[in-house]
Amino acid sequence: MAGVPLLSELMPWSVAGLRVGRGWVRSAHPEVLAARWRRLAEADPVQRAELFRPSRSRTVDSAVPQLPGQATSTRRLSQEPGSAPEPVRVRHGAFDRQWLLADQRLLDQPRPELWRVADGRQLFAAVQPVQPVQPVDAEDGPAVAFSTELPDGARPKGVGRIHPLYRRPGGLEPNLTPGLTALLRRKLGVKVRPEELLAWIAAVTAHPLGRTGEDVPVPLPADPGLWAEGLDLGRRVLWLHTFGERSTTGLGPLRMPGGRRPFVRERVTGLPDALEHDPEDDALLIGTGRLSPVARSAWGFRAAGEPVLTRWFAERCADPEARPGTLEALALTGWPQQYTADLVDLVTVLTLLAELRPALTDLTARAAEGGVGTADLTAAGVLPVRDHSRRPASVLLHHEEGPDGQFALL
Repeated sequence: MAGVPLLSELMPWSVAGLRVGRGWVRSAHPEVLAARWRRLAEADPVQRAELFRPSRSRTVDSAVPQLPGQATSTRRLSQEPGSAPEPVRVRHGAFDRQWLLADQRLLDQPRPELWRVADGRQLFAAVQPVQPVQPVDAEDGPAVAFSTELPDGARPKGVGRIHPLYRRPGGLEPNLTPGLTALLRRKLGVKVRPEELLAWIAAVTAHPLGRTGEDVPVPLPADPGLWAEGLDLGRRVLWLHTFGERSTTGLGPLRMPGGRRPFVRERVTGLPDALEHDPEDDALLIGTGRLSPVARSAWGFRAAGEPVLTRWFAERCADPEARPGTLEALALTGWPQQYTADLVDLVTVLTLLAELRPALTDLTARAAEGGVGTADLTAAGVLPVRDHSRRPASVLLHHEEGPDGQFALL
């Protein structure tokens, strides 16, 4: 899309995703993380070092500061593990909500600058990979995923860039290139708020056209009617990506209209090893369990080149590569009720997003035909982006404990 601005120009500050370094620090269930921590903490020093899975960045002797906002010990793990870190909800990939042991001693590259701005006002935009060759009947997934939880940036190969909406906690200092909202206000004749612009971005990147590389094109409108249409669609996209947690239009809790919410027809027993879809009955088969109705569009919904439901289920199965005796091998032996509740929510999200796809595709195509382009932004002095806008703000609202219990000096 020649002449169309990029996400990296509109939201210039971005951070690479987390590199956890070891799989056992993240799980779909917090009880698994608690059990893994107990095993690590109770082991003798030699066993603890082996269970930890050391890397070049972290060993049990690493001395690192406290992760911002987390009340964890900063003593070396080889000396005093301390109490168990409180598991924190994170977004794993585009739509999988998992749990993480938010302890900087455990994470190779935890990106503390992201943790400093993660709060109840924040929204994160995580760039998804360019879609590989898809099956003929498959639809491309979103170019950007949005969440209230801090995304780990996980992708099939490496991690992607994460763009916070705000540069400071409390919804302060929007991460928007200076002058952008003022220019759009002059063009559209209406005030443009940060979350409204993010809603527009959500709408036109849900099913992007013309993307060939990692950069995500974001066509901007000059027509007030198109802007209003995009806001309505984008707010619904944000509502769905955040599982109903963020809504500015009174959409309320996540739900399916017309009583179409999936119900458990047969309960899941044991730990299922297969997930299948019955297209005749629109049912999802989870081992012995049965959930319906589940539309074919939800079953086939893809993100990062993979079917979302299949990937979600695989994350909750026993890891076939985990060696016995390792922390990764510690897992649930049964299917908790919470997994089924989470699955119902995920099916709801994917079904409603699939229903929005034709309208979103049409909106993106019309927005790309004309509007506020790179030349307009350059003429107005909005582009090129200033270097300081790509750097994080200086944020220190509370003491951050440094290594071995010392206060950090920033």
